[in-house]
Amino acid sequence: MKITSTPQGERKRSSPMTAHTRMPRKPTVRKPTNPVDPTAASTPTSSNPHVGHPTPGDDRLIEFYRGMMLIRRFEERAARAYTQALVGGYCHLNLGEEAAVVGLMAALQPTDYLFTNYREHGYAITRGIDPNRVMAELFGRADGVSKGWGGSMHMFDMEKRMLGGYGIVGGQLPLATGAALAIDYRDGEEIVLCTMGDGTTNIGAFHESLNIAALWNLPIVYVVINNLLGMATTVDRASAEPELYKRASAYRMDSERVDGLDPLAVFEAAERAVASARAGKPVLLEVMTERLRGHSVVDPAKYRTAEELILVKERDPLPTFAARLIADGLLDDETMTAIDEQATARASEATAFAENSPFPDVSTLFDYTYATPVPNDSRRLPGEPLYEPAPIPERGTNQ
Repeated sequence: MKITSTPQGERKRSSPMTAHTRMPRKPTVRKPTNPVDPTAASTPTSSNPHVGHPTPGDDRLIEFYRGMMLIRRFEERAARAYTQALVGGYCHLNLGEEAAVVGLMAALQPTDYLFTNYREHGYAITRGIDPNRVMAELFGRADGVSKGWGGSMHMFDMEKRMLGGYGIVGGQLPLATGAALAIDYRDGEEIVLCTMGDGTTNIGAFHESLNIAALWNLPIVYVVINNLLGMATTVDRASAEPELYKRASAYRMDSERVDGLDPLAVFEAAERAVASARAGKPVLLEVMTERLRGHSVVDPAKYRTAEELILVKERDPLPTFAARLIADGLLDDETMTAIDEQATARASEATAFAENSPFPDVSTLFDYTYATPVPNDSRRLPGEPLYEPAPIPERGTNQ
């Protein structure tokens, strides 16, 4: 399905409302770095170095499979570590969403920005963050990507321009929209890609963010990862319009729905969306995928029927994509086994690194509470009194 949009006239970009007045400014036309014809059938190219430097043609598909396998083995190892009490807090996995992750990340330039929700381990790895640092963060260790204080849900790496990891549903949307506004003010060439789950489309920040992005022509792509379940509730029972990409029409925003089990289809749709955003037209992309396990590691997913589980297993993107590559003569059993062994070894290496990494020192607990020093900020540890108690007079004194 190609991008669809509601017809609209030319709109001038305008500055946001200040406390007193609205100052118009000259509209600018954003030129895409790599222009892509949305109607073209040819395979686009990518300059993202974090997905194995894919080249046009067959090599890209092999690298997609390699990236998907690494995410799968990493997430399986993370799930095992959680059951061993090595990972604290909540832990949400990308199992079943590997094709979506790899396809989306391949469409980004290294200078583009990424905002995600709490299901972000695969995005961090595919964006180019060292798996050792990602696993160490899951373990709450000082060598983690967020120095051990973020955990599973709060990955952050400014160098790779991954600005979270957010535990609050939809918390990333206003921030991602603000980042796009900052790019627009600087007349930058970067774009923002903001992922979310299907349940996020029912909160106010979703509508507010899309509305303002459409009004101001911000360089942002909103991506709904629709795994058909908002925790335990199906989309059609929670959304009056279950075809979530259609919600963009309320803001005259281009939108598209794509098969999230096919990494190449996701990549091509993402490249179209990214090119549009880079030209100053935001896009809503709905990626249809599956969740192989429960909402989090501790969710047994008993709300799914046996028939549903069989169907999900049959649609598993890893074996289905491998079968496609084998049928096309691009992959054989020996290469597939080697890729699996390499991914398994890499996940084990990350686990060993995390286990040997030190815990953060307690003295650093408040180091990142504020970006800049704040007067009178409290640095009390749990159980410590607000004020030092007055000394107790000794018995027999008149104090």
